[in-house]
Amino acid sequence: MINTKQVFLKGVVCFFLLTLWSTVVVSQTRTAKGIVVDDTGDPLPGATVQVAGSTRGVITDGDGNFEMSNVATGTKLQASFIGMENEIIEFRGKELIVVLKPKANELDEVTIVAFGKQKKESVISAVTTVKPSELKVPSSNLTTALAGRIAGLISYQRTGEPGQDNAEFFVRGVTTFGTGRTNPLILIDGVEMTNDDLARLTVDDIASFSIMKDANATALYGARGANGVILVSTKEGKEGKVRIQFRAEGSYSAPTETLDFADPVTYMRLHNEAIRTRDPMASLMYSSEKILNTEKGLYPMRYPAIDWQKMLFNDHTTNSRYNLNMSGGGGVARYYIAASYSRDNGIIKMDKRNNFNNNISINRYVLRSNVNIDLTKTTEAIVRLHGAFDDYSGPLDGGTDLYKKAMNSNPALFHPYYPTDYANRGARHILFGNYDMGGYLNPYSEMVKGFKTNDRTDMLAQFELKQHLDFITKGLSVRGLFNVNRYSFLELRQSYNPFFYELMNSDNLEDYTLYVLNPNGGRETLDLISTDKRLTSTMYFESALQYNRQFNKKHDVSGLLVYTIRESLNGSPDDLQASLPNRNLGLAGRLTYGYDSRYFVEANFGYNGSERFAKEERFGFFPSIGGGWIVTNESFMEPLTSTISKLKLKATYGLVGNDDIGDSKTRFFYLAKVNVSDSDRSYTFGNNWGNSTGSGVSISRYADPNITWEISKKTNLGLELTLKNSLELQVDWFREGRSKIMQTRADIPTTMGLQAHPSANIGKAHGSGVDVSLDYNKSFGKDLWIIFRGNFTYASSKYDIYEEPDYSDVPWRSHTGQKISQQWGYVAERLFLDDEEVKNSPIQFGKYGAGDIKYKDIDGDGVINENDQVPIGFPTTPEINYGFGISAGYKHFDFSCFFQGSARSAFWINPEQTAPFVNRSDEEVDRSLWDFTTNRALLQYWADDHWSESDRNIYAIWPRLSPTIVENNQKRSTWFMRDGAFLRLKTAEIGYSLPTRWIKHAKMQSARVYVNGSNLMIFSVFKMWDPEMAGNGLAYPLQRVFNLGLNVEF
Repeated sequence: MINTKQVFLKGVVCFFLLTLWSTVVVSQTRTAKGIVVDDTGDPLPGATVQVAGSTRGVITDGDGNFEMSNVATGTKLQASFIGMENEIIEFRGKELIVVLKPKANELDEVTIVAFGKQKKESVISAVTTVKPSELKVPSSNLTTALAGRIAGLISYQRTGEPGQDNAEFFVRGVTTFGTGRTNPLILIDGVEMTNDDLARLTVDDIASFSIMKDANATALYGARGANGVILVSTKEGKEGKVRIQFRAEGSYSAPTETLDFADPVTYMRLHNEAIRTRDPMASLMYSSEKILNTEKGLYPMRYPAIDWQKMLFNDHTTNSRYNLNMSGGGGVARYYIAASYSRDNGIIKMDKRNNFNNNISINRYVLRSNVNIDLTKTTEAIVRLHGAFDDYSGPLDGGTDLYKKAMNSNPALFHPYYPTDYANRGARHILFGNYDMGGYLNPYSEMVKGFKTNDRTDMLAQFELKQHLDFITKGLSVRGLFNVNRYSFLELRQSYNPFFYELMNSDNLEDYTLYVLNPNGGRETLDLISTDKRLTSTMYFESALQYNRQFNKKHDVSGLLVYTIRESLNGSPDDLQASLPNRNLGLAGRLTYGYDSRYFVEANFGYNGSERFAKEERFGFFPSIGGGWIVTNESFMEPLTSTISKLKLKATYGLVGNDDIGDSKTRFFYLAKVNVSDSDRSYTFGNNWGNSTGSGVSISRYADPNITWEISKKTNLGLELTLKNSLELQVDWFREGRSKIMQTRADIPTTMGLQAHPSANIGKAHGSGVDVSLDYNKSFGKDLWIIFRGNFTYASSKYDIYEEPDYSDVPWRSHTGQKISQQWGYVAERLFLDDEEVKNSPIQFGKYGAGDIKYKDIDGDGVINENDQVPIGFPTTPEINYGFGISAGYKHFDFSCFFQGSARSAFWINPEQTAPFVNRSDEEVDRSLWDFTTNRALLQYWADDHWSESDRNIYAIWPRLSPTIVENNQKRSTWFMRDGAFLRLKTAEIGYSLPTRWIKHAKMQSARVYVNGSNLMIFSVFKMWDPEMAGNGLAYPLQRVFNLGLNVEF
């Protein structure tokens, strides 16, 4: 029988125990609250916070806050967010702050190398990688961002004309001469491209940008790698939700420097002085009345005072750039799609009376699609599509041509154009000004009389297939790539013939009559005057077998074997040879071994074939070898690793080649080039009553089966040092010996009767130098960070063997032992003080006298001639390039600035092109001036400091003035040699990232506004024009740019 009392008591006890247990449990569970932020302290909306090992979790709100109920003390919570490393934190009952760090980018852990990737620690080649963000400058031309940014790269820009403003760049200087290629090989997504393709590449599309400098890095490219390699890869999609990024920029640009011309009154006075000082009995060009009335500004129609530079050019222009990209994907397919548009305008003025635009205007459209598809668990396909389209409109002969024409125009002779007078009231054309039968140069009419347009299209399609072969052996894979590239260009040039008028019968009331100077030569309608069409296509195939495996956690082994075929075809050839396809074959390999992350050995080879050479010289073998040692991974370094985070030593040696010698018309050196119907060598048979004429035979090239590629032997010694994980230093010393440089023979006697000058691989040169890069980054809490970057490159090269005449009697004329791109000229001592000194000095050139340049008689023979030319100044290619900058951020603000400099280079101011008052000579290089009579403008520098009878300054900048060319003063000499060194504030930027709480309602992940500029300041002893333009100062000037931008991400 059940005892009711006992049952009741047991029930009370159980209830009490259950209640007590529940109280204890409740007392150990709470609501977990907190915030999830990134490593800069910004909240992460949409982050996931869940109990570790379960599916229970919550999502952070727009401010990164989260709240999860019934979480027991001690529970492990895991926070995650796309692109961030997961973080596990223990809940202890207090409010949590969870900091998520970005996932280590694969590109930060590996280095892009030839035909693949390598772990950073195992790379022993001289490879410098620059982050794409550092290449973002307010320009549509990527090459303008390279100067001073990358150790080992020598770069400069000679013109700022849109569409023509590509920078020139060389990897570790220039160590070849003659007709060989000097610029590096450019590869974008593994395919050879041109400087123009690199210039038009959108920075937002770049995933990695590397410069490969030594033989070990470029040996796989064999006969095409001697000048270094620029390797660029574009972005690919990543697994995750769709990410959309949009960037918009608008910029204001103006010349960094403009030419300073003398005013018309000074021009006329000094023009008269030039006439008088050379011939006191000659008639003067300008009357006192004309000069005085021009100075007073009276009767401007009769006494013109024209600033041709202001007439032709605006003081600024505006440009714009837009980029939109989208990326994402799932477990099977990932994509990156981008579209960009830019508009670049020139500073050339337009005449509204014309119905066309003669200013430079470039509209550029770029589309890119990269899609990765996992066909199986071991098979991946990559499809890359790219299209770039340029629409160009501009002046007939370009912007630089207009600047040169402004330099060749008289400011006081006639107006650019005249208002319509009564007699010409029915004219339907512009009444352009001119003088003396209309033969003078009117740069305004040259600017507005026509225009040219061109359309340029680049299309690329690439398919890549990767297959893992782990079923054969672990780490084995095979890859194939096929690429087709097609380029087309179509240009149309349209123009009318201007009608020129001269002012006649002008009185002081400004009544005048215009007389047409070419009534039958003008034309009012636009006509098509020329066309140009080009079409090229390139096919490229690459197959690779790769092996990568680790044994016993200490032995890392990798191998690579690559076979390549490249064929390009010119669809618009101008001769038979140019119509034949260019073909290259290559087999390359790499073998690497690493032991315990301490010792590394690497061997590479390239075996290449080129159709340019004879069968016996068609293939070449280019090997390299290198080794590396990470000292800090040794056990004896452990006590120092808190200070010395990394110390790595490396060395490489190898051979590479350069088969890009000659030009498209001299491709097949082993074949003679014979013209069997040369009309210039015609002959006549018969007598005066019955003769016949036949064409003769000429030889423009003799067959030479021995010509082959240049050979470069390169050595590199490097050091990588990191201190306290903050300061990184890389130093590389390099030396290169270049042989088999093709030269035109100089020691073939004319008595042999050869019609053409033979060439041979006889030249030799060597170069050496050092490149250094320094990086420092430091965070101070979560709100403040700072980064400093600097690099320095010194590269010098010299001739070892240079075939030339025998200069044993005048050894200073010999190239051997001198620097490549060294200039030769005369040593200018000073200006002649008077005619008596002229009589007692060595004989010089032509007719000269007091105030003209006096040269040094180097050989002491009493005559100044070519035997008195010596090396003068530094080489034209800078031997030193450097850059340094700082970036800093505080909370939502960021700031950066970057300086770029160049040193140990010189250039020559061409005295013929800048000689005032003179007409162009028949030797004028610029043939666009040949049809005109010109009076060169007067630079203010020459006006302010020239020799004169009243001021016989023998060290004046400009010699005695002259209305004609003075042969003696036009020689290349130290008088017009200038130091090309400069330091430039290349870029500066201030940005502000909007707080998440401001943009969360717009579904934005981030938003940043910024203001930046480029070419902001320059420091140089040379003031006439921007020294980076060197001797090209009369060209379209470099531009100073101010830019406003917005970057948002969804």
